[in-house]
Amino acid sequence: MDWLMGKSKTKPNGKKPPAEEKKQYLELEYTKIRVVDFDLKELVVLPREIDLNEWLASNTTTFFNLINLQYSTISEFCTGDTCQAMTACNTIYYWYDERGKKTKCTAPQYVDFVMSLCQKLVTDEEIFPTKYGKEFPNSFESLVKKICRYLFHVLAHLYWAHFKETVALDLQGHLNTLYAHFIVFVREFNLVDPKETCIMDDLSEVLCTPAPPPAPTPAPSAPASAPSPSAQNHVTER
Repeated sequence: MDWLMGKSKTKPNGKKPPAEEKKQYLELEYTKIRVVDFDLKELVVLPREIDLNEWLASNTTTFFNLINLQYSTISEFCTGDTCQAMTACNTIYYWYDERGKKTKCTAPQYVDFVMSLCQKLVTDEEIFPTKYGKEFPNSFESLVKKICRYLFHVLAHLYWAHFKETVALDLQGHLNTLYAHFIVFVREFNLVDPKETCIMDDLSEVLCTPAPPPAPTPAPSAPASAPSPSAQNHVTER
């Protein structure tokens, strides 16, 4: 079954909005941790000899597999009890079926819908052809955009709801690199509306900037010269 996505902003109770929760994932001790230290834009630019659709298909499939794998590392902590809604920052994501029925589901249910739909699309030979000479459908780009939008929701939820578990597993470097690579890719080809990703702009600004080179190691200081024999043998007379 094909699904549509919806979202809404959570509304604070009472007159005063709640204080914004501190975002652990923005702290320097975590944002500085990456798996790679070069400009990720070099990885996403379309090579001259590659067809655009081929490039989009290859990268989209790779991101689906990697984000699915990243989520699996914390899936035991993402339950119907701990994540009763699919949230990221101040946004709740809803699903709509083909009849337009709005469904609020738990985060694990939402992610399961995302991954099932993505799996169905990327393995469909009519949409993601792998045989030589097979044409991509006219709807290909719009379907890639749909996949990328859903995958962004999963990444945003990982940071918002499960960053502590990711740190406990020492996987924040992998998550940071995956997120930055994904954002640079979707920006390069305009695959996700900036209004969709703006809820994570603070993180994107930090992670999509190439990591600064490590500080140069200071040269070892010259060893102190040994005292002269006369100095060693000098005795002060009183």
